[in-house]
Amino acid sequence: MPGALEGLVVLDLTSLLSGPYAAMMLADHGADVIKVERKGKGDDARRMPPFVEGESAPFMIWNRNKRSVELDLKDEGDRARLLDMADGADVLIENFRPGTLDRLGLGYEVLKARNPRLIYAAISGFGQTGPYASRGGFDLMTQGMSGLMSTCGPADGPPHRLPIAISDVAAGMFLAFGILAAVEARHRTGRGQIVETSLLEAATSFGVYEAAHYSALGTRPERIGQAHRGSAPYQCIAASDGYMTIGAAQQNFWERFADIIGRPELKDDPRFRTNADRVANNTVLIGMIEAVMRTKPKAHWLAAMEKAGIPCGPVLNYDEVFTDPHILARDMYVPTEHARAGTFNTLGVTVKLSETPGAVRTAAPTLGQHNDEILNSRPAAARKS
Repeated sequence: MPGALEGLVVLDLTSLLSGPYAAMMLADHGADVIKVERKGKGDDARRMPPFVEGESAPFMIWNRNKRSVELDLKDEGDRARLLDMADGADVLIENFRPGTLDRLGLGYEVLKARNPRLIYAAISGFGQTGPYASRGGFDLMTQGMSGLMSTCGPADGPPHRLPIAISDVAAGMFLAFGILAAVEARHRTGRGQIVETSLLEAATSFGVYEAAHYSALGTRPERIGQAHRGSAPYQCIAASDGYMTIGAAQQNFWERFADIIGRPELKDDPRFRTNADRVANNTVLIGMIEAVMRTKPKAHWLAAMEKAGIPCGPVLNYDEVFTDPHILARDMYVPTEHARAGTFNTLGVTVKLSETPGAVRTAAPTLGQHNDEILNSRPAAARKS
């Protein structure tokens, strides 16, 4: 079946992760995404290890379902080619430092004059305005500047970077959302607009509990390790053979959980009677819980809690994640056939639509794979009136 975004033409001028991730989300749901790469060099992500037959595995993960062309935006002829392509596009996504495309004669005002329906989407480290707008910024910097690192890690340890590129991925997701909001607005107005976000704003937006803490108390949220700021018990717990997670903060879950671990008296202990009490005394509570749970294996506790309806789960390594029957049943790890790398498994489409489902249709393109197909043909679509 056709994807929900079939017919939407997107020019992806971005590199590395955040912008390409946004474009990938649109491509997964049927948009025709044309990845415009530097002539002879391509996206810097093409040089990220590990490699399969010389092709970057990370690049292949987040650039599936796209076509690739090479252009040198410092060349007058190639700039003209990009302008022709933009005339027939619905969306252009870029992640240059603010002002770069303006200096090349490819900024929003130029493109808008030629194609008023164009949605111009920009993603950067710190946004298009504000005192930090001209700075370059990567995921690491924005994890630090957003407060995320200050609250991650053991309570008495140094700040911790999340080992996943959370600012990049989140910014890409937010940009994709913004693009679709602009597409919906265009249905009413007939006009495109600028959509922009940044890694810093994406990372800052994750501090929902921390913002609540600071807004209510005016004090710095402390680092609390595995604990949760508003729920308890709600964290990773050690059993005799490894780690598992439990979410027994709701009162009915807590009372059942206390019975399961053989400590029914904890329900009436004034330190643990309500969720707020348990949060205030979480360190003591977790010590009591873990002393019991370390006596038996994960399978014992998981079976008992699942039977009682208490949210819980094992802590899996990625080799276990990508062989998990539920992950596979939900099509979250799927094979593609790459022109050079051969069969290569990639992550699946996260959002499921019943009538217009997304799909991983094609593997990531090789550099310039579609030069002839795109550059030597008519513009990607007729200019919208």
